Amino acid sequence: MNEYEQLANAIVLQAVKDYRQARKKKDSAELIPLVTFFRSKWFAVLTNVDGRLLEQRLKEECR
Repeated sequence: MNEYEQLANAIVLQAVKDYRQARKKKDSAELIPLVTFFRSKWFAVLTNVDGRLLEQRLKEECR
């Protein structure tokens, strides 16, 4: 894995971590930009993961 792939993975993993924390705190103001990121073209550039599916799985995980 090259440095760019490592950076892309780190960005996505940080967003997942931030999403989990925001859900625990029930802070919708923090969730909005994360959901926007998961649904963005930028997210699609960083990873092949389906952002909407990831968001759904994270929602289910945090119930």
